[in-house]
Amino acid sequence: MEWSMEQMKRLLGIEVADASKDISLQFAMWNVEEIVKNYCNLEEIPSGLYATCCRMVMDLYRAAGIGEEVAPLAVTSVSEGDTSTSFGNELTELLSGGLLKNYISQLNRYRRLRW
Repeated sequence: MEWSMEQMKRLLGIEVADASKDISLQFAMWNVEEIVKNYCNLEEIPSGLYATCCRMVMDLYRAAGIGEEVAPLAVTSVSEGDTSTSFGNELTELLSGGLLKNYISQLNRYRRLRW
């Protein structure tokens, strides 16, 4: 994979010298690499998926709140009559296919069938 910790930090707006988030960011990078390889049935990630993987890492890192004790909450529904707002965990949506679902068209171009 062509990405580096420094590149991902810059994309996420993290100071390159700030090492406090390195473990969390590395975990997100490994996780996305594993997801893409497993979904596409590949041993190595092709250069054509580099930008897609970077976006997936950014989505996973931000939505999952990696490195935090509690995942961030997001608004899941809003009702106008008598005002009702529901909050849920974005991580649940993300891990139930949301992360992959957002990038399926890009990943399908590289997917190999397994016999």
